[in-house]
Formats: sequence, structure tokens, C-alpha cells
Amino acid sequence: MIKLKGSKMAIPVILVLVILFTALTSLYITIPSEYAVVRQFGKIVSVIDDPGLNVKLPFVQSISRLPKCTLLYDVPPTEINTLDKKRIMVDYYAIWNITDPQRMIETLRTQLAAESRLGDIIYSNIRTELGKLNFDQIVNLENSSRDDFDVVVKNKVNDILKQNGNGINLVDIKMKRADLPSTNEQSVYTRMISERESKAQEYLSQGDAEAIKIKAETDREVGEMLARADREAKEIIAEGEKEAARIYNEAYGKDPAFFELYLTLDSYATTLNGEPVIIIPSKSPYAKYIIGY
Repeated sequence: MIKLKGSKMAIPVILVLVILFTALTSLYITIPSEYAVVRQFGKIVSVIDDPGLNVKLPFVQSISRLPKCTLLYDVPPTEINTLDKKRIMVDYYAIWNITDPQRMIETLRTQLAAESRLGDIIYSNIRTELGKLNFDQIVNLENSSRDDFDVVVKNKVNDILKQNGNGINLVDIKMKRADLPSTNEQSVYTRMISERESKAQEYLSQGDAEAIKIKAETDREVGEMLARADREAKEIIAEGEKEAARIYNEAYGKDPAFFELYLTLDSYATTLNGEPVIIIPSKSPYAKYIIGY
């Protein structure tokens, strides 16, 4: 009788537990940032994108979740050839989202596979479109065409995704960096150094030529100035000598005897400098003024 009573009490407990477990496995919650994909025997039967409490068939249906928000995918660095036949390593990142979870699962299976497929399409279009640009158009920020290029790539990738019905969308794509392949860096650096040295030598040659030109021009101007100054000096001296001769003539004309005396005495200062012994004729002008007859 005791065993029977215990069995009767256990049955309701088990039933309650089974009902509770069934209820718990039948309920699930969706949040605003995710899709809830309901599968029945592996086949998608519905996609819930509204947040809240939902019910599914226990043991028969299963739930998987996919992000509804935008996702960041770091595109693997890609080596491409530019239009001017230069190799360049480009690194991009992409922002994408899932627009149709059912189509994404049916065509791409998983989020990881979706990123891989997205990367393949992006890589193919980047290689094609960058191949239409020269190296300078890619790396020179002032003359870069990258913004227009990014829009072109995004539109082409979305066209392909739409045609394939992949249920995902590329929101934006941007270049993080553009580098030369490591195997080319040293040769490019060497060439750049050589070009800079050549350009520096060209500037130095231009500077030397300009310096010679300036020096020659300066020497010419100095020569002209000296010649002009010498000519003006000679003109002034000639004018002075002319004026002196005029003054002498006027003075001589006023008193010829005194002027003759003055000139004779002036010549004594030169002739008798150093007290020399001289012999002069008795009728010499010198003797006349010295002896006094």
C-alpha cells in the first residue's frame, strides 16, 4: 500500500515536470538586434524579426539567431596591378547587413560563409576597378579618385548580391591603407632616392647658373659705374685745370712782374730743396733776384 501511494504521488510530479519542461522548450525570446530563424526538421518555416516572447513546437522546431545590426568585415589585404603596371597592396573594410535571413541561409548557409562570399565579390571588383586607375590616382590624397571608386565598387557588389539572391547588402566600403608589396619596397625606395638626388642636383645646377648670371650682371654694373665715375672725375679735373689756368692768366695779366717773381720764388722751393750747391750764370733770373742787380 505504501509503494502504491508513492507511485501515485510521483506521477503528478512527473507530469508537472514534463509540462514545465515542454513549456520552457516551447518559449523563446527575440531581441531588437537579431533575427530568430525557426526550423522544422532542418527546413526554415519562419523568420521572426519583431522583439518579444514567441512560441515554437517543442522537440520538432529549433531556433537559430542571426544579427540584424550592421556588421564589420575586414577584407583580407589584396595585391593588385594598377593601370600604369605597378603592383600595390590594398587593405579594405566593409560594412554589411543581412536583409533576408531566409535567402541568406538558403544560398550561403552561415554568417561565416556569407562573409567569405562577400569578400570574394569585393576582391574581384576591387581588382577590376583599381586596375583602371594609375598609381598616383590611388595613393595621392589630393588627386585621389578613391571616393568615387568606393561607390562604384559598392554598387557593383550589391548588384551581384541582388542577382544571386543572397539576402545580404553591402552598406559601405572604405580603403584603410595602400602599400607597396614588401618585395618591391626596397627597389622603389632606391629609385625614389635616385630621383630625389637627381632633382636636387638639377636644382643645384640651376642655382649655380643663376649665381653666375647674377655675378656677371653685378660685375657689368660695377664696371659701368667705375667707368662713369672715372669719366666724371676726369671731367671735373679738366674743369678745375681750366679754371686754374684762367685764374693764373687773370693774375698774370694784372701784374706780370709780380707774377714772374712769384713763379721764380716758387721754383726756388723746388730747386733749392735740400740746400744744394748750384752754379748759375750772373745774368740768370735767379742771380738777379738773389744778388739784387
